Amino acid sequence: MSTHFSVLKNDSNSGARLGRLVTAHGVIETPCFMPVGTQGTVKAMLPRDLKDLGCQILLANTYHLYLRPGHELIRNLGGLHRFMAWNGPILTDRGGYQVFSLGAMRKILEDGARFQSHLDGSSHLLTPEKTVEIQEALGSDIAMVLDECIPHDATRDYVQTSTERTVRWAERCLRVRRKPEQLMFGIVQGGLFEDLRRWCVDTMTPMPFDGFAVGGLGVGESEEQLNQIGGFTAGLLPSGRPRYLMGVGRPQDIVKAARAGFDMFDCVIPTRNARNGTLFTWHGKINIKRAEFAADLRPLDETCDCYCCGNFSRAYLRHLYMAGEILSSQLNSLHNLYFYHRLMDKCREAIRTGRSELWPQLAEASA
Repeated sequence: MSTHFSVLKNDSNSGARLGRLVTAHGVIETPCFMPVGTQGTVKAMLPRDLKDLGCQILLANTYHLYLRPGHELIRNLGGLHRFMAWNGPILTDRGGYQVFSLGAMRKILEDGARFQSHLDGSSHLLTPEKTVEIQEALGSDIAMVLDECIPHDATRDYVQTSTERTVRWAERCLRVRRKPEQLMFGIVQGGLFEDLRRWCVDTMTPMPFDGFAVGGLGVGESEEQLNQIGGFTAGLLPSGRPRYLMGVGRPQDIVKAARAGFDMFDCVIPTRNARNGTLFTWHGKINIKRAEFAADLRPLDETCDCYCCGNFSRAYLRHLYMAGEILSSQLNSLHNLYFYHRLMDKCREAIRTGRSELWPQLAEASA
């Protein structure tokens, strides 16, 4: 059992649960969504606005901050919280997905992941020990172990070899851990093979991690495979520690995963889609670029009480986007993140009140 996490209520009709996660910089109510601030900023968003819309925790990225501006510089400037003027909890992702996405520019070794920087082509070796060193220098509240993000179409032999290595890397991360106040999560891999997922869970959960993440999903597999493997793995994880589904971020997928028993989510979808003009509403997605909105004086979503919907018309939002104005990304991102946080509010309310009929409504409305 984790001393940092407690389950406040279980949903009687599903695996969903209401939780409370205590970190060095604040308490988080779960299920929760973490906006992605890869390089120490959530794109187009002020920290003040993130607080105002109900954001409890941000995600920053080990790989990117290591390359620029450097973890030692951030340490010397007072740590990541001070550097980015965010006094709430921060989770630092280990950089596994970023290394995975480099393709031919990286090589996985037993020691770690050797890669070429996407910035200048310089060569680096990211080991489990280095991952911990970087995250301790950043001073995040939750650190992730190093793993390999496995392609969804990898062969069974590859997945097994990689998963076994990920467990060895997790053990190495624990051995060099020096800051007990910084929570550390293990990462469960295993691809689309249930027996390998089970083996990874059985091998890793006896280790003294403060929580567990499920990786290797949301990387190209089908929706059916995502829901099947995600739900299967959630059911294997210990109930007394937080469960984090990494990188899965379509609203309907989050609702299904919360019902399966996951507590934490992150994804670039709300902010990336916002910058591309795709906005989430309780009546479906809207592509604000469409000509039909050129003279539409209605708010984006009449049922939404965010700053964007309370003050601006669809016509104005379309104008900003078509004109390439910076304010377009700001308002669109604010609205999408507000939508995601209200979605999590509604998930927590469904668990708190035991209203199981809300779940299908949430899944349908957010699709």
